[in-house]
Amino acid sequence: MSRIAYVNGQYVPFASARVHIEDRGYQLADGVYEVIAVWDGRPIDLLPHLRRLGRSLAESRLEWPVGERTLRTVLLLLVERNYVRNGMIYIQISRGIYKRNFLFPPKEVRSTLVVTAHSHSRLASAALFEQGVSVITLNDLRWQRCDIKSISLLPNVLSRQVASERGAFEAWLLGSDGTITEGTSSTAWIVTNSGHVITRPLSPAILGGITRERVLCLAKLLGLIVLERPFTLEDAQHAAEAFLTSTTTFILPVVTLNGRQIKNGIPGAVTRLLRTAYLSSLTSGAAMGW
Repeated sequence: MSRIAYVNGQYVPFASARVHIEDRGYQLADGVYEVIAVWDGRPIDLLPHLRRLGRSLAESRLEWPVGERTLRTVLLLLVERNYVRNGMIYIQISRGIYKRNFLFPPKEVRSTLVVTAHSHSRLASAALFEQGVSVITLNDLRWQRCDIKSISLLPNVLSRQVASERGAFEAWLLGSDGTITEGTSSTAWIVTNSGHVITRPLSPAILGGITRERVLCLAKLLGLIVLERPFTLEDAQHAAEAFLTSTTTFILPVVTLNGRQIKNGIPGAVTRLLRTAYLSSLTSGAAMGW
């Protein structure tokens, strides 16, 4: 069965989905995006993702191309029409089609909306969790508004490629002050030797992860002490545990950092506890965001 995409009001075969050559997303990376995981046929944390999309649009001075209720309908139909049980939805909104110019186009130019949905066989892979992942650190070369989920991702792409070439799963990015900001597509966490769960506070330096938000809530419900504060590379190297979170990986233990083993090099007890609670919340429907 061929895949179906949604492009500017039309459901079209994925193979023939197109945007114009002068779309500002293509020429200027003038747009935003959102990624939503699908679990057991339903989007996870749908409303929080749409709230974050609305924030990215507002901060970028972009208009919603359709109403939120209409967009929700589109997302659910694409999941159904593409037979997605476990996978992801991708939403991209650009400032539309107009001659190449740094200035905004006239108000009558409509935003471009593209939505796709597909299965993801490694979504929250249990095998990858048990193995744990390797992370390296690189200087954070990104712009100063990382809280906007912009499609301007070249620094992320370059850093992730370096990580892959060095045999690592992800790169954690180091700010000019020597603290870890976040991964190229994930939130960075550590667990101290006293059992405190640490992640960086929200600011323009990081993206407000939806999985991050869910994990913070679960950690507090489990009675864990959670501190939102910056931490250094040295803090991470001497931590009892480290892990990352993202929409498609959920929670993954980091077992080596820059080639150096974290503690005993296996997924830690707090990371396991949080993953179990996270998966349980999906099964119960508590993370679906309806």
